[in-house]
Amino acid sequence: MGKSPHVAFLISAEPFYNTKLGSLQRISSDELPILKNLSIKRLILEPGSIREPHWHANCNELTYCLSGKVLVTQLDVGNEFMNFTITAGQMFFVKTGALHHIENIGEETAELIVAFRHEAPKDFSLSASFGAMSDAVLGNTYDAPSSAFRGITRNTSPKYIVQRKGNPTVPDTAELPNPHKFDVENAPNGPQVEIGSANMARKDFWPILDNMSMYSLRIEEDGMREPHWHPFTAEMGYVHKGNARMSVMDPDGSVDTYTLKPGDVYFIPHAYPHQIEVIGDEEIHFLIFFDAPIPGDVGYRTSATALSREVLAATFGVDEDQLPEFPFTVKDPLLVGRKNPVDPVKSKI
Repeated sequence: MGKSPHVAFLISAEPFYNTKLGSLQRISSDELPILKNLSIKRLILEPGSIREPHWHANCNELTYCLSGKVLVTQLDVGNEFMNFTITAGQMFFVKTGALHHIENIGEETAELIVAFRHEAPKDFSLSASFGAMSDAVLGNTYDAPSSAFRGITRNTSPKYIVQRKGNPTVPDTAELPNPHKFDVENAPNGPQVEIGSANMARKDFWPILDNMSMYSLRIEEDGMREPHWHPFTAEMGYVHKGNARMSVMDPDGSVDTYTLKPGDVYFIPHAYPHQIEVIGDEEIHFLIFFDAPIPGDVGYRTSATALSREVLAATFGVDEDQLPEFPFTVKDPLLVGRKNPVDPVKSKI
């Protein structure tokens, strides 16, 4: 079978920046044309490396730290300055146009998954923006003679990742809580059951979010994410751990079933029905990003409760006594236990 139009391989994508300092990989609409409102990058920073100061011209950013310890600095409108540290399992949010930098201040490699609220993000770097201005203009800006800038070689190309000399400067306040920072893995605000869990970074738990959210979803071998759809929300997932199978139905009636492995990215448009199940012998961990601050969904469990058995029998073309006994469900469980073996369906990759 051919490649799924819903899936791309982030971890094996050709880096658009790759040196001893770190690397950057991306999946945008150029690599996965079905993407809309969302895209993703994988950022690797070696100790002492800095994702250079930059800003995004057309989207917010929502980042999850997989490993390492980084310092994030932001300058937003209204002269809002902030510095905070991020470690594994924590997240940070950056508004469109806010200047920010990410600096590895630890002793191990830092790995971050960066989601954007646009299918084709546009960036400006601080160094490149200095290259756009003359010595005289910069001198006037900083109350200095133009000669003060002649020794700084400048151009309008981004550097992406640069190296720090010496020790990092970490403000005493960097460990304090910050509205742009969220410890999602220590926020058990979703289902926490034997078959899995969902920790949620969304507006009702993290008020600063305005058009994005994220679920850290874990499912055990004997669990499954029930079939469901998001009426007004697109979904983009990154597979951190485990192997899974996913099925999604398109409006033309076709069903796309594919397997997922660590480093894969998938995308589900608004209102497409889909489900996720484990196919290996270890739990799966997905980082699932949405293009809404609170991703609403409708599940199959409550759908069977919402409709009478007469309507369901007519819908499926059977007598009422041929219907299974649907459990009365007023709130979708999100996760359900697996009662049956995994279907032996050939999957796309």
